[in-house]
Amino acid sequence: MNMKPHAAMLFVLGLAVMSPTYAADRKDMMEEKAEARYDASKDSAKHNYEMAKDNCKKMSGNAKDVCMKDAKAAYVEAKSQAKADEKSAKNQAEANEDTMKAQYKAAKERCDSLSGQAKDTCVSEAKHKYQQ
Repeated sequence: MNMKPHAAMLFVLGLAVMSPTYAADRKDMMEEKAEARYDASKDSAKHNYEMAKDNCKKMSGNAKDVCMKDAKAAYVEAKSQAKADEKSAKNQAEANEDTMKAQYKAAKERCDSLSGQAKDTCVSEAKHKYQQ
């Protein structure tokens, strides 16, 4: 009895079971990276703000007041930009996932014109290519 077709079918089934998880994991990974970048940007902004405030303390009068307000404005701007970047990265991860799903559905539909092993291979390749 030839076991190669059976082993190949198990491999294809394994890919089919694992692939949806992979796509979800990829999205989660992209979101985690976005959060890590956000945290690093916030920390950097806080550090820069503290340094700027220390420089302002060397001044006096209105110059000191202006310096402190400028330092605060730069800090708020940096935090706001970091938050916008994080949201953008998370939205991009979601858009990538949506695109992959739509492309997979279109590829799977093209496979419907085939039959037998050719169709199975086509569907398997589509799942792999579009990480479904």
